Amino acid sequence: MDLTYESTSRLVQTATWKIHVNEAGEGHPLLLLHGSGPGATGWSNFGHNLRALADRFHVIAADMPGWGASDAVTVDERDHVRAAVELLDALGIEKAALVGNSMGGMTALRFAYTHAERITHLVTMGPGSPGPVLFGPGDGPTEGLKVLNAAYVDPSPERMLELVRIMTFSEEMADPAIAQQRSQTARSRPDHLANFIAGVGRRPFVDAHRLPEIAVPTLLFHGRDDRVVHFEHSLRLCAAIPDSRLVLLNRCGHWAQLEHAEEFNEMVADFVDR
Repeated sequence: MDLTYESTSRLVQTATWKIHVNEAGEGHPLLLLHGSGPGATGWSNFGHNLRALADRFHVIAADMPGWGASDAVTVDERDHVRAAVELLDALGIEKAALVGNSMGGMTALRFAYTHAERITHLVTMGPGSPGPVLFGPGDGPTEGLKVLNAAYVDPSPERMLELVRIMTFSEEMADPAIAQQRSQTARSRPDHLANFIAGVGRRPFVDAHRLPEIAVPTLLFHGRDDRVVHFEHSLRLCAAIPDSRLVLLNRCGHWAQLEHAEEFNEMVADFVDR
């Protein structure tokens, strides 16, 4: 069966929030956590991956509270680690592999050292990390984060196309249809936009001292050409997490799971199976 957004979509009531998910497949659970950005959803970040991975796993791509079709939250209410735990509880899942892009990767990292009993594998793509930046851009937001923040203020298709272009390395990935869809999704939830803007500068960070506590097998992906989060961050994570390995992809931006989807899907599937 061809998996579509509609055929995999449902709302899950957790202890605190209604969380929208796209869910398919059977087997070991994979919880996919999207990045930030206006119009970001579990499906927009992972739709192509879900279709491939659902052949071997029970795949759940979630819209975290404050994004997509899930409940709105203020910056003070936002707690994506708690949301992930509550979602697994509501789905009756004791343990899962967590796969997180950017903001979702940072959520997965925090989850791994605060709820070690609930995670089997950790996979990240382009997350930030604690500590000073030595080789990438210095103080202040990166080129990509500036464009991302501007798109929250003006989520027009034109601004969203600029965002898609800076998230990717290849011009072929800068599809106007993707920009149009993200613009439409973002503009459909002005509450999400306003809450994010109000919380700029107050994002939760990863605790550097707790990274060595992460005991599960960890697979880190990062694009060599990432203009949103410099690949130095994943080098630091690889040095800090004992059972980790890093895949550094040339000709790749911030969305490794989209730009190198076939390789990404194969490596994640083999990693979790092993």
